[in-house]
Amino acid sequence: MKNHEYNAAHKRPIKTRDIHNHHIDSTFWEDVSFRPDDIVIATYAKSGTTWMQQIVGQLIFDGRADVATAELSPWVDLRIPPREVKMPEIEAQTNRRFLKTHLPVDALIFSDQVKYIYIGRDGRDVMWSMHNHHLNANQLWYDALNQTPGRVGPEIERPSPDPVEYFRHWLANDGAPFWPFWENVRSWWAIRDLPNVLMVHFADLKADMSGEIRRIAEFLDIEPSDWNVIEEHCSFDWMKANAPACVPLGGAFWEGGARTFLHKGVNGRWQGMLTEADNRAYEERAVTELGEDCAAWLRKGRLSGSSA
Repeated sequence: MKNHEYNAAHKRPIKTRDIHNHHIDSTFWEDVSFRPDDIVIATYAKSGTTWMQQIVGQLIFDGRADVATAELSPWVDLRIPPREVKMPEIEAQTNRRFLKTHLPVDALIFSDQVKYIYIGRDGRDVMWSMHNHHLNANQLWYDALNQTPGRVGPEIERPSPDPVEYFRHWLANDGAPFWPFWENVRSWWAIRDLPNVLMVHFADLKADMSGEIRRIAEFLDIEPSDWNVIEEHCSFDWMKANAPACVPLGGAFWEGGARTFLHKGVNGRWQGMLTEADNRAYEERAVTELGEDCAAWLRKGRLSGSSA
């Protein structure tokens, strides 16, 4: 399997490299002292991360409306804030921790005692969401990423306003201007059968949020007192209305604030915009990079007939 190794028992993945760029410093995970009930939410980015953080936060805190999800669930490998600020805050948490990562498995310190939830989403939907995220970032966002000491590689620059051009650049340049997409999906798919890994798909959450929340709760060994309240607090409309609590820094990095960050929450916005050739290039690349089964899951999710 590309970019992936296992230990001698063929159970726990082994970290083989570090990743550094304008956003990420994977070495931050070296300072995390894992606890037996820790939860790690993993995605490529713009795949439903914030939604999953809200779901897990609501399960942990039993449907409380005042849970500051973004504050309680930090992106560990983000370079900002600095290590000396972020890591003591993570260590000081007394609740069941739910941490976030955008790393592929082979750049992550993996623990047998932690439960991992990976969220997948069709790359075309990812890119339409990413384009909104990047296009509406304000100068504070650029200054934080480009001027904070420790950045490796080029600065991140303002994007094309055309989402189709943005998508084509991303596909042709292996995830640029962010980070590689295929290796992220591939690495988590490779360990999908481990007992402490749960694969969830954005499309499945859209199709059956109630059922998927129950599947997540069972995986985390949580039995809420009121499912209806949790489902209400995990709906897109409720999250949009309470966006400052769900979005990093209350949305301070985006024009229009937190409601801009939680943009549409839908799939398929690329349909009618990408050409037949664009879609064929993406789908062929997905099969080449991921294999038929993983590509099918990434395209449609578990509930549409693929196996995960």
